[in-house]
Amino acid sequence: MSLCNEEHSRPMTSILDIDLDYFRFFDAPLDQLHDLLHWARRPVDKVVEHHHESLEYWIDTLAKRSLTAPRFILHVDEHHDMLSEQKPINFGSFLYFAMQRWPECRVHWLVDDPIDSPSLWLSDEAWESVAERFTMGPRRKRGWPRPDIVTVCTSPGFISSRLARRLVRALRLAK
Repeated sequence: MSLCNEEHSRPMTSILDIDLDYFRFFDAPLDQLHDLLHWARRPVDKVVEHHHESLEYWIDTLAKRSLTAPRFILHVDEHHDMLSEQKPINFGSFLYFAMQRWPECRVHWLVDDPIDSPSLWLSDEAWESVAERFTMGPRRKRGWPRPDIVTVCTSPGFISSRLARRLVRALRLAK
């Protein structure tokens, strides 16, 4: 499937969604974060503590900046965040609800070693509603558009406070 927007003449909106727990197993986590931000070519828009706060921010920002519904979310995280289709929306389910809200949005879960698959957590019907638009792997899809919005989640409890402080400091320096 082509990553270009064939249906609309308006530019596509793309989101880079980073969870700092992604970096905890790398030998050089600051280098990995730097490479990702260098690719993005834009500053981080928002840092949140709990990942579902990113979804709230995306919705508000799309409206404030008159951006189209996102067509692409690059989800950089140790977890897929599609553990349930049941409300309330939380840090373990928010990505499923983002895909439901924006039914044309494609998500690539950037992960080196996936711990499992959303198909294990979602009902067959819920998984079928997102499966064709969800991919995962250790590299960005070729041609994946650079982001219009960049959010970062600190995920306390999933990463050491020492590493989190180092990564957040690097985010501030990258501005």
